[in-house]
Amino acid sequence: MSGVDDKVLAALEDLGLAYEVVEIDPAFADTAAFCEKYGYPPEKAANTLIVASKKEPRSYCSCVILATSRLDVNHRVKKLMGVSKASFATADEMMQLTGMLVGGVTPLALPADLPLYVDSRIMGLDWIILGGGGRHLKIRICPEVFTKLGAEVVEELGKE
Repeated sequence: MSGVDDKVLAALEDLGLAYEVVEIDPAFADTAAFCEKYGYPPEKAANTLIVASKKEPRSYCSCVILATSRLDVNHRVKKLMGVSKASFATADEMMQLTGMLVGGVTPLALPADLPLYVDSRIMGLDWIILGGGGRHLKIRICPEVFTKLGAEVVEELGKE
C-alpha cells in the first residue's frame, strides 16, 4: 500500500458509507479492460478525469462520468470552469495535483480546493465502480459518495 492508498482508504472510512475494495492487476486498470477482465458492467463504472484551463494561470477541476460516455469538455466543463478553452490535464499535471496515476484517479482524497463535478446519470445508480487512487485498486460504492464529497451534480456532463 502506498501513501495514496492510505489517504483514499482513510477518506472512505471518514465518509461512513459501505464500500468494497477490489484489488486488481494494474495491467487492467483502464476502465474498459477492467470491466472485461473482472466482469463489471461498463454502465456502472465511472471515470474521474482532471481538466485544465488552457490559459495561464492554469486552473483545474475534476469530473466524474460514466465509462459509457464522453466528457463534454468543450461546452459543459469550460462553462463550469468559467474559461474560454479547456482540455484534459497531462499525466504529469494529474500526478502533481492528485498524486495519482492515470487509470487510478479517484474523487476520494482529491485536494480540497479542486472543484468536483459529477454527471447526474451516476446519481440514479445503486452502486458504481471508481478508481482507487492507484492502478491496482477499484472501489465499489454507492453514488451517495458524491453528496458526501460535496460534488456539484451536473446534467449532461458526459455525452453518450
